[in-house]
Order: sequence, then C-alpha cells, then structure tokens
Amino acid sequence: MTHKSPITGRFAPSPSGDLHFGSLMTALGSYLDARSQQGRWFVRIEDIDPPREIKGASKRILEQLEVYGLEWDGSVSWQSQHHARYREILQWFISHHHSYYCTCTRKSIQQSGGYYLGSCRDQQHNSHGAALRFYQRSPVMHFHDMLRGTVNCDLRLAQEDFIIHRRDGLFAYNLAVTIDDHDQGITQVVRGADLIEPTVRQIALYRQLSWPIPDYLHLPLALDQAGNKLSKQNRAPALPVTSPQRILILALSALGQTVNDEWQDFSVEQLIHQAIEQWDRTKIPINNTFVTTDVLSTF
Repeated sequence: MTHKSPITGRFAPSPSGDLHFGSLMTALGSYLDARSQQGRWFVRIEDIDPPREIKGASKRILEQLEVYGLEWDGSVSWQSQHHARYREILQWFISHHHSYYCTCTRKSIQQSGGYYLGSCRDQQHNSHGAALRFYQRSPVMHFHDMLRGTVNCDLRLAQEDFIIHRRDGLFAYNLAVTIDDHDQGITQVVRGADLIEPTVRQIALYRQLSWPIPDYLHLPLALDQAGNKLSKQNRAPALPVTSPQRILILALSALGQTVNDEWQDFSVEQLIHQAIEQWDRTKIPINNTFVTTDVLSTF
C-alpha cells in the first residue's frame, strides 16, 4: 500500500456518549503506535448523525483525552464541517456512473437474506426519497491487517452495493470516514476490531477514487463478563477524569504491553512517555479482553 509521510494516525470518536474503557484502549493503541514512530496523531469528532449525538459529549470526550495524556496535533476536526466536501465526492460518483439511487427498504432487504442484491441498479430512480448506493464493480475480498495478517471478507458483504448517502439526507459512515482519512493524510488506521468488516468497503472507495490506501490495524475489544462489547449503547461506565493512572495501566495491560511495578507511582505524563518508549505492536493480543465487573464498578 502506498501512503504519505510522515506516519499519521487518528482517533475518531462519535459524540454519542462519553469515552469508556474500550474507547481508551482504542485511543491509546492508536496514539502509541503513531507516537512510537515519531508520527502525528489527530482527533476527529464524527458528528454526522445528529439523532445519535448526546449534548455535551464532544466537550467531555476532549477533556477525557487530555486527562489521560493523549495530546493531539493541530486542531480538532469535525465531520459536520465537511458536508460540502462530501457532496463534491458524491457528485463525482454520480457523474462517473459509480453510484445510483435505490428505494429498497431495510425490511425488503432483510426478507431477501439480509444483503442488498442490486435490485435498483437499472431502475433509473431519482433522488427523491432514495438512498445513493456505490456501484460495487470490483469487490475487495481481503486486506492486510498489521496485527492479524490477511483478513478475508464475507463474499456477500464484499459484493454488496452499499449506501454512501442515506435517504434521510445524512452522509454514510463509509463515505465520510474515507474522505476525511484521505484529506487528513492518514497513513495508518488503528481502531477496534468491530470495524473490521467495513474496511473492505472503504478500500473499495479508495480504489475507485485512485487515492492511497492507509495501513490498518484492528485492536482487540473490551468485553464485559457476559461477553458484550463495552460500548456507549450498552451503557459502559464513562472514564473518570480523576486519578487516571490506574486505568491507563489497565488499558496498557489489555493491549499486551509490559507494565513495570514502579509505573504505579508515575504521573500521567511519565506513564505515557514510558508507554511510547516501550510500545511493542507484536505484543497486542488478537483475542478480545474481558473486563471484570469489580473493575468497571470503580470507574
């Protein structure tokens, strides 16, 4: 894969709630991987879905990152300020016949097996009440992950013409994240393993646009004792903004990094510095990590 220099990573949370322990693992892994290579690290707030946003969440997320010593480069990027750029790329897809309008409902797609089968490809629908789909002529079947090696994709997912602009007028995640990562010069995307599947769709967009493709690394997820992913939707407890050292050490351990006993007495700045110095990507576990109830109850 071809990418720009220097190494540039990013953390891109949605303002649908405060950061939790799983979010910290992702942010920390992304940050350390970039900083250990003397790279840049950006923060982007993915605020393109207003109905899911929680008032004040963006401000609290940035405060949490600062408390945990994760200092970003430049200004924070906001997806809500990039609508004109998204429309520009959408128009390019339309004018080059790489997309088409679709009126199929989610219910009808579920009834046909859960994957869209291209029913509207030749229907010539207009934009009224329709979603815009990417015409998937060259499916991406697999990609290289810096942790997992070759990752193969479900054939039906790879071949599906996926939505890039929703019928409710909102921009789709795959479109927005691809454009923003390109425009910010992101060379490596380090994120949670729950986003493995969309990767092949984003790579398909990169290829269609003839843009350089970043490297990918998908980190293990943090699970509760029932095996559910810690998430804002599952009401995972928010990261506390006092005495973060203990939680940072827990996150480093969950990422497979060696933590020395004396780190318990370090300041946040000292902890982050040591973590950068000793970061070892090869130690990151592939399997997800369980976070016990008693640990979560102390957050």
